[in-house]
Amino acid sequence: MTIRIVKDAALLTHTAALHSVYVDAFCAPPWNEDEEKAVEFVGRLPVNVRRPGFTAALAFAGPDDLIGFATAWTTLAPFPTDRCYPQAAVGLGLDRTVEWLCGAREIDELAVRPDARGTGLAAELLAAVTEDAPDGRSWLLTSVQSGRAMSFYRRQGWTQATHPSPDGKGIVVFLGPRHPARSLAPQPL
Repeated sequence: MTIRIVKDAALLTHTAALHSVYVDAFCAPPWNEDEEKAVEFVGRLPVNVRRPGFTAALAFAGPDDLIGFATAWTTLAPFPTDRCYPQAAVGLGLDRTVEWLCGAREIDELAVRPDARGTGLAAELLAAVTEDAPDGRSWLLTSVQSGRAMSFYRRQGWTQATHPSPDGKGIVVFLGPRHPARSLAPQPL
């Protein structure tokens, strides 16, 4: 297996393979996304590769056999208001959102084909896109619907910084293992 780092539009040469891995990873339980979400993901790539700090890690089992990927970039200020960002901002509050997330390396997607799960590949991809995070500051959002994903991030040393709504739904923010605010995150009750 080989991991390649891509920091620009060269990623777009892998669009079909990225789409395929996304479908394998997210269009099955527990995520149960539909094909439209995979199309949206690859549709965002031309914009994402131009974001400041853009980094992608691609895992290949052979010369052209993509089996996993991670994408990340620097979160700019003002904090975004599309997608799931408003939920993150509500969970952290305005001051923490700006202090902890703006200017940090944001992990957008981490996906591994099912037959490569449990091999350590996801951990390698996550480490590859965060190793040069500004001042060690990295963060991500994940859905509480996957206990497996939440457990994975905890095992990798990530700290849950927000907590789900009382009905147990929604997203949570995780701070990376070298994020200086990790010790300030409120612990679960």
